[in-house]
This record gives sequence, C-alpha cells and structure tokens, in this order.
Amino acid sequence: MSAFDECVDAFAGQLADVRGLSANTERGYGTDLRSYARWCEAQNVDPFRVTHKELRGYLAHLSCERYATATINRHLSAIRGLYSWMVAHGYEASPAAAAVASPKNARRLPKTMSDDDAERLLAACDGPGPKDLRDHAFLELLYASGARISEISALDVGSVDFSAAQLRLFGKGSKERIVPVYESALDWVSRYLEEARPGFLACAKKNAADSARALFLSARGNRMSADALRRVFESRVSMAGLDSALTPHAMRHTFATELLSGGADLRSVQELLGHESLSTTQIYTHLSVERLKEAARASHPRA
Repeated sequence: MSAFDECVDAFAGQLADVRGLSANTERGYGTDLRSYARWCEAQNVDPFRVTHKELRGYLAHLSCERYATATINRHLSAIRGLYSWMVAHGYEASPAAAAVASPKNARRLPKTMSDDDAERLLAACDGPGPKDLRDHAFLELLYASGARISEISALDVGSVDFSAAQLRLFGKGSKERIVPVYESALDWVSRYLEEARPGFLACAKKNAADSARALFLSARGNRMSADALRRVFESRVSMAGLDSALTPHAMRHTFATELLSGGADLRSVQELLGHESLSTTQIYTHLSVERLKEAARASHPRA
C-alpha cells in the first residue's frame, strides 16, 4: 500500500468518529478517493504534488466517463477534504485542490408526487399481512415527516413520541431535529407496533439488542437498512402502477413543496428538512411557483 493510500484510509476512517458522518458517507468518500488514487497512478501523477491542471484533468476524466455533475462535485469535495486533512496532520500536500472551482450543477426541479400518487402508493399496502401493515406505517411516516430514507432506517421505537405527536430524527452529521407528525401516521405506526412488530421481533437471532430498539424490522427480525426500505418503496410503487422513477426522496420533495404551498415559511421548512443551508431549501420555492403556474394554465379560461 502506498503512502497516499494510507492517507486515504486514515482520512476515511476518521470521518464517522470526528465529523459525525454516516457509514454510507464514509464508504462513499473512501470509494471516490481510491478512484482518484488509481487515476493518479495510471497517469503517473504524484498525488502529494498534484497541480491545478492535473486536478482539472481528473475532473475532465470523470466528465468523459459520463459522471453527473453532482457526482463530480462529490469527488472534488472528498479530494478537498483529504488534502485539508493531510495539511492539518503534517503531510506535505499540494494546495491545488482548494483552488479548483466546482463544476456548476444544472438547476433541475426535483420530482414530486401528486396527492393521488400518494394515495395509490399507500393503498398498495392494504393487504392483510404483517408486512403490509409495516410497509403502510413506513410510507405514512415517510410522507408525514419528510425524512431521508436513512433517517427512517435509524429510527428506534423511542424516537416516536405519541403524546406530543412528533418524531425525533438524526440527520447528516448526527444532528437531531424534532418533526411534528399528523395523527393518521401515528395511528398506523401504533397499529404496526401492536399487531406486526412483535412477530418480527420474535424472529430475531442476532443483534437482538438493536432489534429490540429498532422501529422497522425485517421478516428475520433485523433493523431494516436504508436499502431494504428503498426496495420496499420500489416494490409498492410497482404494485401501485406508478412511475418507476419515483424514489423515497420524491416523498421528501413532496413534503417540502406541500408545506411551502400551504404557506409555511422557508426557514421553518429548512428546519423540518434538516438542511444545513437555506439555499438548499430554496429549490422548493421554484417548484411551488411552477405548480401554481400549472394550476393557472389548467384552470384559467384564457390560459
């Protein structure tokens, strides 16, 4: 293993402990940086003394490989973080990464769901089995809270406060936030806890302590990962006959758009979504305006 590879491993390994990033983010940073290290080796570039031109060459390489702009920016963010860490830990590292400008993301409105789509998706869970009850509770909570799928996976039974009608979520950087939840979502979660979850918990054979805490359990009694919940979502979308391009994040986008359309202020929506920057939340103001324009075009007699 080269000295640079050792730096990559050391940097990625401390992300969760020092910066509070999720395991998925830690793996993503490691994968991106190892890809960069392989490119440096193939191009005979010394990563410790990489130049501004060489770094631009790496970004051009990613672009030629048809990586999305957001993905290229993620790679660049990981590289910047690594070089900053190297300097802080006494390594002789190039300052070029800090000077490389990020490619500009094309502004694209996020995909949302209509009220009818949401109703059809929830109706796809109306079967008699415990999985149907669990999936209905999961989708109701996702729609009610605007949470990320990883945040739903991390929920414990104690994260749901039925008396206060609210949910305690831990977002990026392990930042805690409280989100109010409407009554029907709490009713479905309560039914799931009483009628379905005990059966799943009885099947737990490993990680029993985590299973006892976890809100959403698999048929084997294990905490459902974000990927497992994503597969549930995709399966129910298919059963409902909805657009296969819909993702769990579409429900988060819908949550934000509905709040702004209903008169909520931007700062409140930022807090509920757990966005670090208000500019991230502002995309939904554009989406809300587009929906108003669409409604006007559909209903105005001279549109």
